Amino acid sequence: MQKLFYFFCVISLGWMGCSSSPKVDAIYYNAKIYTVDSAFSIVEAIAIKDGKIVATGSSSDLLKMDAIEKIDLKGQFVYPGFYDAHCHFYGYGVDLKKTWLIGTTSFDAIIDTLVKYQDRRFMGWVFGRGWDQNDWTDKSYPNKSKLDSLFPDVPVILLRIDGHAALVNQKALDICKVNENSSVIGGQFIKQNGKLTGLLIDNAVDFVKLKIPTPGTPDLIEALLAAQKNCFEVGLTNVTDAGLDVSTILLIDSLQKANQLKMRMNAMVSFTKDNLEYYRKNGKYHSDRLNVQSFKLYADGALGSRGACLLHPYADMPDHSGFLLSTVDSIIYAAQQAKEIGFQLNTHCIGDSANRLLLKIYGEVLKGKNDLRWRIEHAQVLSPDDFSLFSQYSIIPSVQPTHATSDMYWAKDRVGEERIKTAYAYKKLLKERGMIAAGSDFPVEAINPLFGFYAAVSRKDQNNFPENGFQPENALTREEALKAMTIWAAYAGFEESYRGSLEKGKDADFVILEKDLMQADEKELFKIKVLQTHIAGGRVF
Repeated sequence: MQKLFYFFCVISLGWMGCSSSPKVDAIYYNAKIYTVDSAFSIVEAIAIKDGKIVATGSSSDLLKMDAIEKIDLKGQFVYPGFYDAHCHFYGYGVDLKKTWLIGTTSFDAIIDTLVKYQDRRFMGWVFGRGWDQNDWTDKSYPNKSKLDSLFPDVPVILLRIDGHAALVNQKALDICKVNENSSVIGGQFIKQNGKLTGLLIDNAVDFVKLKIPTPGTPDLIEALLAAQKNCFEVGLTNVTDAGLDVSTILLIDSLQKANQLKMRMNAMVSFTKDNLEYYRKNGKYHSDRLNVQSFKLYADGALGSRGACLLHPYADMPDHSGFLLSTVDSIIYAAQQAKEIGFQLNTHCIGDSANRLLLKIYGEVLKGKNDLRWRIEHAQVLSPDDFSLFSQYSIIPSVQPTHATSDMYWAKDRVGEERIKTAYAYKKLLKERGMIAAGSDFPVEAINPLFGFYAAVSRKDQNNFPENGFQPENALTREEALKAMTIWAAYAGFEESYRGSLEKGKDADFVILEKDLMQADEKELFKIKVLQTHIAGGRVF
C-alpha cells in the first residue's frame, strides 16, 4: 500500500509540472501598492488567478510563485480600482450625444454655441446641458425669447448643470401642452408678468423631458459603451448609477453577460410603482458585474436652482424656502416598501429640511442601529442638531466632494452666514458615522475621480482658490479620501467583501498611476495621469 501511494504521488507531481504551488495568471511586482485593507498596508506585489487576487506581499516572495506572466511595474503606484459611489453613468453616456454647455460664461455664449451646432439634434430636439447662471456676470435666470426667435419650429431644452432646472422654448411648451395655468407637484413653471418664461424647476423639467422620445436600443448601447470607455480612462472600475428603470438595468445586464460592458455597476432602481412591483416579484439581483438591491428617491431639488428644501427661507430669496418633490406620505410609503422587500433606500437630500425629514423617517422605519446601510445622497446642508442621526440609525452619508468646491462661490448667498457652517461638512459627517462614501454625481461634475480626491483633501478649486481652502476644517485626509472612493464606497453598496481593496480573495480590479496620491504635491493631485486600468486582472485601459 505504501508503494502504491508513493507511485500515485509521483504521477500527480509529474502531472502538475513538479511545481510546489499552482500556477497563477500574473504577478505584478516592483510597485508601491496601496491595498487599502484594514491596516492600510503597502506591498510590493500582487498575484492574480482567474480574476481574483491570490496573494499580496513582497516582490521576492511572490516571484517564487509559478506564473504565466510576470510584470515589472518599475516603481509605479497601484490602488484599488476607483469606485464612484454616486453618478449617472447611463445618463452621462446618453448626454454625450447632446450639446454641452459647461463653462459658458453668459446666456449669449449659450446662444452662440447653439447656433454653431444648430444642426445637432437629439431625437428631433435641440438638447443642451451644463449651463449655470452662477458662473455668469448677470446671475439672473434667462428667458425663452431668444430661443423662440432662433428656433421657432424646433423644440429646445437646455438643462441646467444639476439637472434640476431647464430652459425651453415655446415650441417645446406647445408640444408638452404647457400653458400659464399648468402646475405640477414638486416643480414650477416660472412666470413673469403672468407669462411663461420657459424656465422649469425640478418636476416641471421631468414633465417636459418625458415627452422627448427615447433613443433606440442601438443608440443606448453606443451610449453605455462610450461612457465605459471614458470612465476606464480615468481609473473607474465600479460605478453606482443613482436611478435607473428596469428596462435600462436589463439592457446593462445583457451587455455585461455578452462581455461588451465590463464596467462593474451598482444600480439604484428609480422608485416607481412599476419598478417596485418588478423587484417585489423578482427580488435582489447580483452577478459578477451588476448589483441591484436599492431604490433611489428624491426628497428635494438643488441649491443652485433654489429647489432645495430649507427649514428657513433662502437668504437671497426671503419669500422662498424651496420644496419637496414628493408628499411626505409618499416618502414614508417608499421607506416602508423598501424595508418590507429588503432593499436599501438611498434618498437625494440637499436642504436642511429635506435632510431632517428623511433622517427622521429613516429612523422611524429602521428603529435604531442596523446593517441595512440606508443612505442620504448629498447630505449637503444640515442643521447642527441632525448630524447625530447618521450614527443613531446607521445611515451612510454619500457625498460629492467637488460639489463643495463648485458651489463655494455662491452657496453662502443661498443659505447665509450661519447655515453655511454646517453645509458640505464632510469631516463632521465622517466623524459622526465613522465612514463616508464619495462620488462625483457626473455628469453634474466631471467624471475624473481624482478631481474629487483633490477637492476632498484641499477644499480648493483647480486654480488653488481659496488660499486656505473652503471651510478647511471639513477637509479629509488623503487616506480618508482614498477610502471614501474605494472600500467605503464598496461598503455603501454591500460589496466590501469582494471589492474596494486589494486583498486575497477579492476581485483584481486596480489602477496604476504615474504619481503617488499619498505623497504628490497637493496642487498636482487632480493632474495625475492614469497609466492603466484593470478589471478582473484584465487590462481595460
